[in-house]
Amino acid sequence: MTKATLATVWLDGCSGCHMSFLDMDERLLDVAARADLVYSPLVDVKEFPAMVDVTLVEGAVSSEDDLEKIRMVRAHTRILVSLGDCAVTANVPGMRNPYGPGPLLQRAYIENVTINAQLPSQVVPKLLAKSRPVHKVVDVDVFLPGCPPSADQIFWVVDELLAGRIPDTAKMSRFGT
Repeated sequence: MTKATLATVWLDGCSGCHMSFLDMDERLLDVAARADLVYSPLVDVKEFPAMVDVTLVEGAVSSEDDLEKIRMVRAHTRILVSLGDCAVTANVPGMRNPYGPGPLLQRAYIENVTINAQLPSQVVPKLLAKSRPVHKVVDVDVFLPGCPPSADQIFWVVDELLAGRIPDTAKMSRFGT
Protein backbone atom coordinates (compact mmCIF):
# COMPACT_ATOMS: atom_id res chain seq x y z
CA MET A 1 0.00 0.00 0.00
CA THR A 2 1.38 3.41 -0.93
CA LYS A 3 1.50 6.16 1.65
CA ALA A 4 -0.64 9.25 1.40
CA THR A 5 1.04 12.51 0.45
CA LEU A 6 0.93 15.56 2.70
CA ALA A 7 1.94 19.15 2.01
CA THR A 8 1.95 22.36 4.00
CA VAL A 9 1.88 25.84 2.51
CA TRP A 10 2.60 29.19 4.12
CA LEU A 11 0.90 32.28 2.69
CA ASP A 12 0.58 35.63 4.56
CA GLY A 13 0.86 34.65 8.20
CA CYS A 14 3.35 34.41 11.04
CA SER A 15 4.35 30.70 10.80
CA GLY A 16 2.67 29.98 14.15
CA CYS A 17 0.56 27.22 12.59
CA HIS A 18 3.68 25.52 11.27
CA MET A 19 5.23 25.81 14.73
CA SER A 20 2.12 24.11 16.16
CA PHE A 21 2.46 21.42 13.49
CA LEU A 22 6.02 20.79 14.71
CA ASP A 23 4.74 20.77 18.30
CA MET A 24 3.12 17.42 17.53
CA ASP A 25 6.55 16.15 18.62
CA GLU A 26 6.74 12.32 18.56
CA ARG A 27 3.35 12.16 16.83
CA LEU A 28 5.17 13.46 13.75
CA LEU A 29 6.68 9.97 13.53
CA ASP A 30 3.16 8.51 13.35
CA VAL A 31 2.25 10.98 10.60
CA ALA A 32 5.51 10.17 8.76
CA ALA A 33 4.73 6.45 8.95
CA ARG A 34 1.42 7.08 7.20
CA ALA A 35 2.19 9.98 4.85
CA ASP A 36 5.11 11.45 2.94
CA LEU A 37 5.64 15.18 3.46
CA VAL A 38 6.15 16.12 -0.18
CA TYR A 39 6.11 19.93 0.02
CA SER A 40 6.49 22.39 2.88
CA PRO A 41 8.55 25.32 4.11
CA LEU A 42 9.86 22.69 6.55
CA VAL A 43 11.54 20.67 3.77
CA ASP A 44 13.71 21.54 0.79
CA VAL A 45 11.29 20.74 -2.04
CA LYS A 46 11.04 23.61 -4.54
CA GLU A 47 8.16 22.50 -6.77
CA PHE A 48 4.64 21.58 -5.68
CA PRO A 49 3.88 18.01 -6.82
CA ALA A 50 1.43 17.13 -9.58
CA MET A 51 -1.09 15.85 -6.99
CA VAL A 52 -1.13 15.83 -3.19
CA ASP A 53 -3.65 14.01 -1.02
CA VAL A 54 -3.83 16.57 1.82
CA THR A 55 -2.52 20.13 1.95
CA LEU A 56 -2.59 22.31 5.06
CA VAL A 57 -2.58 26.02 4.16
CA GLU A 58 -1.51 28.61 6.72
CA GLY A 59 -2.07 32.32 6.11
CA ALA A 60 -4.31 34.68 4.23
CA VAL A 61 -4.23 35.48 0.52
CA SER A 62 -2.69 38.97 0.53
CA SER A 63 -0.44 39.28 -2.51
CA GLU A 64 -0.44 38.34 -6.17
CA ASP A 65 2.10 35.63 -5.28
CA ASP A 66 -0.28 34.20 -2.64
CA LEU A 67 -3.14 34.24 -5.14
CA GLU A 68 -1.14 32.42 -7.80
CA LYS A 69 0.17 29.89 -5.27
CA ILE A 70 -3.20 29.03 -3.69
CA ARG A 71 -4.84 28.56 -7.08
CA MET A 72 -2.03 26.22 -8.15
CA VAL A 73 -2.15 24.34 -4.81
CA ARG A 74 -5.94 23.89 -5.05
CA ALA A 75 -5.62 22.52 -8.58
CA HIS A 76 -3.09 19.93 -7.34
CA THR A 77 -4.66 18.93 -4.01
CA ARG A 78 -7.41 16.44 -3.23
CA ILE A 79 -8.24 17.77 0.28
CA LEU A 80 -7.39 21.37 1.17
CA VAL A 81 -7.34 22.41 4.83
CA SER A 82 -7.46 26.07 5.93
CA LEU A 83 -5.07 25.92 8.88
CA GLY A 84 -5.46 28.66 11.48
CA ASP A 85 -7.34 31.91 11.77
CA CYS A 86 -5.39 33.75 9.05
CA ALA A 87 -6.41 31.10 6.49
CA VAL A 88 -9.96 30.82 7.89
CA THR A 89 -10.82 34.51 8.45
CA ALA A 90 -7.81 36.57 7.19
CA ASN A 91 -7.27 37.47 10.88
CA VAL A 92 -4.15 39.64 11.41
CA PRO A 93 -3.29 40.12 7.70
CA GLY A 94 -6.88 41.33 7.21
CA MET A 95 -6.33 44.17 9.67
CA ARG A 96 -4.87 46.18 6.78
CA ASN A 97 -8.06 45.94 4.72
CA PRO A 98 -9.62 49.26 5.83
CA TYR A 99 -6.47 51.10 4.72
CA GLY A 100 -5.44 49.38 1.51
CA PRO A 101 -1.94 48.51 0.38
CA GLY A 102 -0.79 52.04 -0.53
CA PRO A 103 -0.99 53.57 2.96
CA LEU A 104 0.36 50.35 4.46
CA LEU A 105 3.47 50.40 2.29
CA GLN A 106 3.90 54.15 2.82
CA ARG A 107 3.85 53.71 6.60
CA ALA A 108 6.17 50.71 6.62
CA TYR A 109 8.76 51.79 4.05
CA ILE A 110 8.69 55.60 4.09
CA GLU A 111 7.38 56.94 7.40
CA ASN A 112 8.89 54.35 9.77
CA VAL A 113 12.46 54.24 8.46
CA THR A 114 15.49 56.38 9.20
CA ILE A 115 17.66 55.52 6.19
CA ASN A 116 17.00 54.60 2.56
CA ALA A 117 13.27 55.36 2.64
CA GLN A 118 11.74 53.95 -0.53
CA LEU A 119 8.90 51.75 -1.60
CA PRO A 120 10.01 48.21 -2.46
CA SER A 121 10.00 47.36 -6.13
CA GLN A 122 11.38 43.81 -6.25
CA VAL A 123 11.48 41.99 -2.91
CA VAL A 124 7.90 42.51 -1.66
CA PRO A 125 5.25 40.90 -3.89
CA LYS A 126 2.49 43.15 -5.20
CA LEU A 127 -0.21 43.34 -2.55
CA LEU A 128 -3.85 42.72 -3.38
CA ALA A 129 -6.40 45.42 -2.52
CA LYS A 130 -7.62 43.27 0.39
CA SER A 131 -6.26 40.33 2.32
CA ARG A 132 -8.72 37.45 2.03
CA PRO A 133 -9.31 34.11 3.73
CA VAL A 134 -8.45 31.12 1.57
CA HIS A 135 -12.09 30.06 1.00
CA LYS A 136 -12.85 33.43 -0.63
CA VAL A 137 -10.40 32.49 -3.38
CA VAL A 138 -10.60 28.69 -3.77
CA ASP A 139 -12.75 25.85 -2.46
CA VAL A 140 -11.71 24.59 0.99
CA ASP A 141 -12.60 21.13 2.29
CA VAL A 142 -11.76 21.46 6.00
CA PHE A 143 -11.51 24.51 8.26
CA LEU A 144 -9.23 24.31 11.31
CA PRO A 145 -9.47 27.62 13.20
CA GLY A 146 -7.19 28.78 15.98
CA CYS A 147 -4.35 31.23 16.42
CA PRO A 148 -2.65 28.90 16.13
CA PRO A 149 -4.57 25.64 16.39
CA SER A 150 -2.99 23.41 19.01
CA ALA A 151 -0.77 20.50 18.10
CA ASP A 152 -3.52 18.20 19.43
CA GLN A 153 -6.07 19.75 17.08
CA ILE A 154 -3.76 19.56 14.07
CA PHE A 155 -2.85 15.96 14.82
CA TRP A 156 -6.51 14.98 15.21
CA VAL A 157 -7.43 16.55 11.85
CA VAL A 158 -4.44 15.03 10.03
CA ASP A 159 -5.08 11.65 11.67
CA GLU A 160 -8.72 11.70 10.56
CA LEU A 161 -7.79 12.70 7.01
CA LEU A 162 -5.11 10.01 6.75
CA ALA A 163 -7.70 7.48 7.95
CA GLY A 164 -9.94 8.52 5.06
CA ARG A 165 -12.42 10.53 7.14
CA ILE A 166 -13.34 14.19 6.84
CA PRO A 167 -13.09 15.54 10.40
CA ASP A 168 -16.00 17.37 11.95
CA THR A 169 -14.14 20.34 13.44
CA ALA A 170 -17.31 21.30 15.34
CA LYS A 171 -16.16 18.54 17.72
CA MET A 172 -13.01 20.53 18.53
CA SER A 173 -14.50 21.37 21.96
CA ARG A 174 -12.90 18.18 23.23
CA PHE A 175 -9.58 20.02 22.86
CA GLY A 176 -10.69 22.93 25.00
CA THR A 177 -11.61 25.31 22.20
